[in-house]
Amino acid sequence: MKLVSLEFLLTSLIIVASPGTGAIYTIAAGLTRGAKASVLAAFACTLGIVPHLLAAMMGLAALLHASALAFAIVKYAGVAYLLWMAWQTLKEQGALSVETTADRRSPWRVLVDGLALNVLNPKLSIFFVAFLPQFIAADEASPMARMLELSGVFMAMTFVVFALYGLFAAAMRDHVVSRPSVMAWLRRTFAAAFVALGAKLALTER
Repeated sequence: MKLVSLEFLLTSLIIVASPGTGAIYTIAAGLTRGAKASVLAAFACTLGIVPHLLAAMMGLAALLHASALAFAIVKYAGVAYLLWMAWQTLKEQGALSVETTADRRSPWRVLVDGLALNVLNPKLSIFFVAFLPQFIAADEASPMARMLELSGVFMAMTFVVFALYGLFAAAMRDHVVSRPSVMAWLRRTFAAAFVALGAKLALTER
């Protein structure tokens, strides 16, 4: 395995650390469900990168870029899911409901929602096609293998940064959950954030 350039690491860190759907979801999971849920949410969002990586390697990203219909279908499915997450947050239901007792379904709900949020974002596939090749040398003997290496580093960084966000939020959980007015304000904030991210995705062009 070749060394990863500092430029790649810094660029990836900026991209990963920038507030987005995954980061907001992980923070919300930490605040509402605690440390374990926040780490699971970080893992789910990271796992959601895999289909986009595979799509990029198989050329499906090119289809999303070339076909307005295919791009629109995936995009608006993602928008609908974000709006649904906003509604569930306001109604104190779903993966972001406040957890006070053990619920066997909870981990699966956190995992499925986190995975879906990333899978239903067509820009991620195109991102891998546009971003990773910049760090692969023209004379690279095994470009696919190198792409997998860089993707692995990107995914590891995603998991670590998101988990740190979530764990920090979980550390603040007791101070938040014990104050209903603060919790209500945070729910409206997270719901608004999901709506804003949905609007941003809806306005995204290929």
